[in-house]
Amino acid sequence: MTIRGLRTAVTTTAAVVLAAGASAGIATAAGTGGSGAAAAGACAPGTLKVTTTTAGSGQAGMSHEGTYLKVTNTGKTNCAISGYPGLALEGAGHSAIKTKVHRGDTYFAKDPGAHRVTLKPGKSAYADLVWSHAGPSAKAKYLQVSPTGGNAHGILPFANDVDGGSLSVTAWSATPPRAS
Repeated sequence: MTIRGLRTAVTTTAAVVLAAGASAGIATAAGTGGSGAAAAGACAPGTLKVTTTTAGSGQAGMSHEGTYLKVTNTGKTNCAISGYPGLALEGAGHSAIKTKVHRGDTYFAKDPGAHRVTLKPGKSAYADLVWSHAGPSAKAKYLQVSPTGGNAHGILPFANDVDGGSLSVTAWSATPPRAS
């Protein structure tokens, strides 16, 4: 789903989570990723497409489940993202679900740390997204993903039970984060 044409109204819960993502992504961004990173400006809303992918690696075990978030530059020029995606869960009818987000290592992958990732047109960055489903769970139907941590976000289908509305996510990386 592209960022274009998305709802501009963000629920209070989502706004808090997305604002936290913005401060984590912008305040901790450092370094460069790939060639030409210094020359690329920030990715603008409308140029990023967010999806999920297994990236060839299934993530399930010990009441944990995961997937990779994939953000692709659909624009015509290089652009850069950094930090962590902003996340918020939604239930049926797009109702807000109180969401807690842990940024760092996940059950399945080491966090590469916040850094700048330059995306050439058609290229993607990845973040590992993990949740557990053993206890009292929120019945999520959708996931809001803000690639840059701001208010512009995509909404993905996400029919999962999520314990306590808690998600873990790594920073964006040029390759899918893996366990070390």
